Amino acid sequence: MNRIHHRIFRLNDRIEAIDGEARLVAAELGHHRSINEDAQRDAAVGNYIDREEAGLTSGDVRRFERTLARLSDKRRSLAAKRDRLLTRLPD
Repeated sequence: MNRIHHRIFRLNDRIEAIDGEARLVAAELGHHRSINEDAQRDAAVGNYIDREEAGLTSGDVRRFERTLARLSDKRRSLAAKRDRLLTRLPD
């Protein structure tokens, strides 16, 4: 195999790893969204501690959303590199 093939295989491995990580982050995000919904409801009728907790859980959701977006961007970039390399393969 030539060098382009090896690079494509490495990119595919990295894309697969990112997909796996994205699945885990998405599952965790769903869990944190559920917790955040409960915290927001509690904050609406609760005291300052409930409002503080709601702020913290909201921050967790935003962090996981940013992480998921970064993984998506990285995957898109790697896929574009792979696609460019595929066009360079001999017929």
